[in-house]
Amino acid sequence: MVRNVTREELKTKMNRGEDLVIVEALGPEHYESSHLPGAVNLPYEFVDEAEKVLPDKDAEIVVYCMNTGCSASGEEARELVEMGYSRVLHYAAGKQDWIRAGLPVEGKRSRARA
Repeated sequence: MVRNVTREELKTKMNRGEDLVIVEALGPEHYESSHLPGAVNLPYEFVDEAEKVLPDKDAEIVVYCMNTGCSASGEEARELVEMGYSRVLHYAAGKQDWIRAGLPVEGKRSRARA
């Protein structure tokens, strides 16, 4: 089962410098526009290629997409668990929640409002 993580929990983990991999499940155009700091892009439709992007199945992985109405990240998180990843978290509120809280993003529109 995949546990949800809140913005506050994720921000705390990032601020502490915890060893985690943040994964955006949206397509490349959304990722390139803006993404959470340090995030890697693994669009849901390419989750079967996860081992190329996420070689460590024991790493803590946080998957997110746009918002709670976006199902890609939840589906991707569940599939990663099925593929043998042992520490997968789901940031269901997603990128819009992060940006609305005034937190930094990276990408072409790093000052964007999602």
